[in-house]
Amino acid sequence: MSRLAALAAVAAAVGAAAWTAVLPDDAALALLVVAGSLIVAGAAWLETGPGSSKELVLVATLAAAAAAGRVLFAAIPNVQPVTVMAVVAGVALGPRAGATVGALSALVSNFYLGQGAYTPWQMVAWGACGLIGGLFAPLLRRRLPLAVTCFALGFAFDALMDVWEWLSFYPHTWQAFAALWARGIWFDVAHAGGNFVLALAIGPELRRLLERYARRLKAVVVWA
Repeated sequence: MSRLAALAAVAAAVGAAAWTAVLPDDAALALLVVAGSLIVAGAAWLETGPGSSKELVLVATLAAAAAAGRVLFAAIPNVQPVTVMAVVAGVALGPRAGATVGALSALVSNFYLGQGAYTPWQMVAWGACGLIGGLFAPLLRRRLPLAVTCFALGFAFDALMDVWEWLSFYPHTWQAFAALWARGIWFDVAHAGGNFVLALAIGPELRRLLERYARRLKAVVVWA
């Protein structure tokens, strides 16, 4: 059933994307369907993976900590720890855990910062950051590659949100997109730079902490 739900959600996402291309005036609604379908597909994919109650508690705790960090950093425009924590969770615990931490962090933090039509796309974008951390874990165990990747993902996250906003609320011209991008470029720099500093400062230490805890969760007692 989980695989069937994932396939149906992916099909809905593809159909909604085609809807956006054919009827660009309805892009706001179509893109909301795309994001919702991707979230459903991701949830169905997560259901197919193994996971104990302790692992679920760990992932939920990480998501809550990332959400709290985002709220605490709200006074500094667009500097937030969610990207770094999602990527590190993916590196230490695997793609499913990273994607879950990223998506849940966006949803939970927006209960305080404000929900909106942007929430599903923030969930998709931060979930993708965690997924990338898990898929490229062997390359991201060192401090500098992790920091550089988080720096790049900060720009990628904001670029995705800019595209969503442009297609949903602005004329579909390159001039409108350029104006939208130029307006927020310093916020993009703040996000990417904050990611770089946080990953450089605490990334490997957080990864080792999570890996030690994960090993304890998977420990098996054998009675002789």
